[in-house]
Amino acid sequence: MQTSNLIVRKRIITLFLLFAVGFFALGFRIFWVQFVRGDELSEKAMQNRMRDVPVESKRGIIYDRNGKELAISISADSIYAIPAEVMASGQEKVVAQKLAEVLDMDQQALLERISKPSSFEWIKRQVEPEKSAAIRDMDLPGIDMTEESRRYYPQGTLASHVLGIAGMDNTGLEGIDFYYNELVGGTPGRIVIEHDAANRPIPEATHKYIAPVDGANLILTIDETIQYITERELDKVFKEREPKAAAAIVMDPSTGEILALANRPAFDPNNYGDYPDANRRNWCINDAYEPGSTMKITTAAMALEEKIVNENTKFYCPGYIKVGKETIGCPDRRAHGDQTFSGIVENSCNVGFVEVGLELGLSRYFNYVEKFGFGKKTGIDLPGEASGILVNKKNAKQIDLGTMAMGQANAVTAIQLASAVATVANNGQKMQPHLVKQVINRQGEIIQENKPTVLEQVISEDSADRLCLILESEVVNGTGKNAYIEGYRCAGKTGTAQKIAPTGGYMANEFVASFVGFAPAHDPRLVCLVVVDAPKGYPYYGGWVAAPAFREIIKDSLRYLEEPIYENGDGEGHSEKQEQVVTPDVVNLPLSEAISAIGQRMLQVKVEGDGEIVWQQTPVAGSKINKGSQVIIHMSPYDQESNQGEVTVPDLQGKSMKEVASILAKLGLHLIPEGYGLAYEQTPEAGKVISAGSSLRVKFQPIGE
Repeated sequence: MQTSNLIVRKRIITLFLLFAVGFFALGFRIFWVQFVRGDELSEKAMQNRMRDVPVESKRGIIYDRNGKELAISISADSIYAIPAEVMASGQEKVVAQKLAEVLDMDQQALLERISKPSSFEWIKRQVEPEKSAAIRDMDLPGIDMTEESRRYYPQGTLASHVLGIAGMDNTGLEGIDFYYNELVGGTPGRIVIEHDAANRPIPEATHKYIAPVDGANLILTIDETIQYITERELDKVFKEREPKAAAAIVMDPSTGEILALANRPAFDPNNYGDYPDANRRNWCINDAYEPGSTMKITTAAMALEEKIVNENTKFYCPGYIKVGKETIGCPDRRAHGDQTFSGIVENSCNVGFVEVGLELGLSRYFNYVEKFGFGKKTGIDLPGEASGILVNKKNAKQIDLGTMAMGQANAVTAIQLASAVATVANNGQKMQPHLVKQVINRQGEIIQENKPTVLEQVISEDSADRLCLILESEVVNGTGKNAYIEGYRCAGKTGTAQKIAPTGGYMANEFVASFVGFAPAHDPRLVCLVVVDAPKGYPYYGGWVAAPAFREIIKDSLRYLEEPIYENGDGEGHSEKQEQVVTPDVVNLPLSEAISAIGQRMLQVKVEGDGEIVWQQTPVAGSKINKGSQVIIHMSPYDQESNQGEVTVPDLQGKSMKEVASILAKLGLHLIPEGYGLAYEQTPEAGKVISAGSSLRVKFQPIGE
């Protein structure tokens, strides 16, 4: 009996110990779950119950300076799946099949996506309205849609390189949209809905809507009309000359505001995937090139500022110059002979500018190059700006100085050169170039404003004024004649530079043609740079390829801005610079045309002699004289009937054979042509006085295909 009780007692103790161990294990488990992993498991439980649907913010609107919309955000439906709900319905294969049919997607890939062990999966973003409507009518389990916004560009390709592109995730990828992404993009929101174990929304449970914050709006400095004019002219150049690329910038020199910035080839940001990636490259900002003779503007500015030269300093050009062991020549080794400093600018004389550069010296030259902003970023508000390339100052030699002074050796960006020339046009003050005027939030409050900022006084106002007058004579009498605009005083400089070959040295058949200038010359309102990379055909010079585009851009832009025609103005409100004008070249013009050309410069005319053609003029073309002064024109003693007397040989370069024949016939001269195409060489040379009835030998060369 005692033994039996002992066994029972042992069993009770054993059972008690087992229960104690079990309760201890359960208690420890409860402690572990509740206190050690409590937060983690609560979060997982919440994730299982909650459906978190993103709600994208709308990107801010981008306006031009006059409030015209350039980039807006429009609504589009995006399809998403809640895999747990799809799996709970048991219809995942049917759902995948129907979605694949409507959305033109791979059925197997869709099935894998909607079967994932996740709480949310995108199916397709920003679908067409008819497709989203069809899916909505199907009422598929676990499939729903949310409204997103996407970028839309109402003007298509207009200003595409400025605006850039925005991606599917409402993020700026290029251009202004990328540069100001944090301000324009806004803050996304979300919808949070609690579901039960059967994946049904719980009506009285947690429903939270976190509203998105829409992005701020940008007001650009771009003027839609001037941008259109600029792109129209680039399109003409691109179609006619088939270059590899072309670019143009129009800016206000007094503020640094960019009024137009365009590149070719272009792309439509609404469908940017349909274009080669290269089309999106912003040539104005991203690429550096050797500027050629347009860089001579800065060399001339340095020389005037350092008082190395004045307008009438004498130079002699035999067609070439020796710098150490190297020889630098003017194009075709053409000798310009005796000329003034103004003349070497008009003739774009390499020899003269090499002499000026050597007189400046390396130290002073590099000092001014850096002041003008070359070799470093301008800080314009666009991504991917290049710094350009300068010859290493420590290793630079005299030959480097000579080539830099005439526009070779250094590589610059279009925005750097436009900014440097704007400095000259703005009385020597360099301004910060920029593309955004204001950033405005959705309440209409200005949260950021880019005001005109003076960076540096690079040259004096006097030097800038004198250079403006010299550059005006370049357009009137020099290589920039094709930039001349009736009724407006224009100043500028042509440029034609050989391209650097990938293997080193220069390419024989590829050039960069450019023209940079400003108008009105006496009170600059617009600066414009046109650059054409590797134009096909002849002539390929900047004065023939880029200057006409500059002329049309400036002419139509000034008319749009209602800038008064100079010939009708009374001078009121203009500075004293207007008191001096450049005399036009009227030699060999008929009397009526000569009087008109002189009158447009607000000058008086005195006619001496008889005849129909101007033989000589006093003062000579390109002279700077006071407005209202008298120009004496001497009529040709040439008698058309008897074909006797003397005439001045005209400059025939660049003219067609038909034009040359017509001009010489009016002057009583005979043409001896060689070749075909456009005139590039003549004997006797322009400016010589010869007897009527003489013959001129003119060489022509084809334009090319």
